[in-house]
Amino acid sequence: MTGKTINYYLMDGTPSGCIKCTIGTWAGVLYRIPRTELERCKGIDHLNQSGTYFLFGKEEDTDENTVYIGQAGARQNGGGILQRLREHKRDTDKDYWTEAVVFTTSANYFGLTEISWLENYFCSLAKNAKRYIVKNGNHPAPGNVTMEKESELEEFAEYAKIVIGFLGHKVFEPLDKPYPIQQESGNVLLYINKKSRGQNIHSTCLRTDEGFVVKAGSIIKMSFADDVPLGIKKKRQEVGIDDNGVLMEDVLFKSPSPAAVFVLGFRVSGYNVWKNADGKTLREIEAYEAAVS
Repeated sequence: MTGKTINYYLMDGTPSGCIKCTIGTWAGVLYRIPRTELERCKGIDHLNQSGTYFLFGKEEDTDENTVYIGQAGARQNGGGILQRLREHKRDTDKDYWTEAVVFTTSANYFGLTEISWLENYFCSLAKNAKRYIVKNGNHPAPGNVTMEKESELEEFAEYAKIVIGFLGHKVFEPLDKPYPIQQESGNVLLYINKKSRGQNIHSTCLRTDEGFVVKAGSIIKMSFADDVPLGIKKKRQEVGIDDNGVLMEDVLFKSPSPAAVFVLGFRVSGYNVWKNADGKTLREIEAYEAAVS
């Protein structure tokens, strides 16, 4: 992958305010707009154009990341994306969003066909990644584009994904994106295989550049000790676990020990209990990495 230089303009002079982003010769233009700053964006010509947008927020009860992905065409009255965002702000059913991210083009060449295809493409990527709750009620239609136009739009979208990730929204990145562990076997997966009070525990974990993902299909201990941290107990209640202790979804932890406690139900060092297929502990793996780096 080649390097990219992102031009990052703090429109209010602060990183928490409105931001404009571009990349080299990329025809796209991105704006990050806090909901509270929306009315101050009336003078931005790009926001009167057509484009696609993301409304980011949190679920009130669970604090999970949410996103709504939409499109807006230019209007006869001169309104475009900004007008659509203002409509969303007045919509009481969309009170969850706190920040909008908008994509358009510097030369204003997006028509209905292009923005429909991009809306569909981004929505599909976000749903497949399973990182955010996608709030779209209906999956948008892609419209009809030629092979040549689809290739052009895919290239545009790749740059858009880079910029949106740069802003901290990993809405398109699957949890199990691998982080390469340097070891003889080349195996990136870690395991816990134990028998505890008659229950066989078989769990798989993948180290990623964000932390440790306990994989769906892992069998975890059904009970847990009293001194297990409340955050781990809460996580157990929030995720899908069937009656046999089978985890129904990937779960991300920032470090290996909480991941191990989640699986085993008691306090333990993840560096000692997570092992690769060769039986090496995570502590041994990291010691090897340090030696060869």
